[in-house]
Order: sequence, then structure tokens, then C-alpha cells
Amino acid sequence: MSKYITVKENRDFARAYRRGKSCVSPVLVTYALKVKGTGLRYGVTTGKKIGNAVKRSRARRVIRASYFQLFDQLKPGYILIFVARGKTPFVKSQVVTKAMRQHLKTLGVLPSGHEGKHEEGTSGVH
Repeated sequence: MSKYITVKENRDFARAYRRGKSCVSPVLVTYALKVKGTGLRYGVTTGKKIGNAVKRSRARRVIRASYFQLFDQLKPGYILIFVARGKTPFVKSQVVTKAMRQHLKTLGVLPSGHEGKHEEGTSGVH
């Protein structure tokens, strides 16, 4: 069984949107919902506003790659939903990883500690 568990049910997405905390940046929106259990589940959404199928696929691929890069550092017990924005298919994956890292630290899913450099954040918690 894969260690990366995806969210597939619409009700799980809706619950995360409704009750979860969110962070927004120009390239990514992140929702985090604390749940019972020790699992960590994630979902990625890309709407038609992002562009054609090629652009939406690239946005999903970049978001997934960033999530896989940070996965081992994340705290368990959360549902994470990542929503692509208009700029997502056009930026390098490092930009998405940086935004995701900042969001997850702000939301308390990623322990803030190891890095000595200060990252400039353009994210706000809602």
C-alpha cells in the first residue's frame, strides 16, 4: 500500500474547505483540517480557470512533487487540500515548494525549526 493517501470523496474536500484553515499565495491555496487518526491525506484540485488540460496537468504534477518532497517532515493527523491558482502552471517547482512549505508552517502541519534562512512569505491565514 502506498504511503501517499489521496482524498477522493467530494465530502472530504467540502469538509476541508468549510472547517479547515487556509493559506493563500499567488501560486497555491492550502487547506488543512485536523482529523482523528495518525494518517496524512492530501488532495489536489485544478479548476478550468487554470487553462487547458496540459496546464492543469502540469499544475497538479508540480503540486504533487512539492508535497512528496515535504512529506517526511509533516505531522500526521491532517487532511491537506492544495488548490492550483492561475500562475501555478507557469512557475518553477521550487516556487511552489517554497509557498507550500510556508503555508504548512503557518498552519502548524510542518514543524518550523530546521532552516536558518528567513523565507519571505506572501501568505495569509484565513
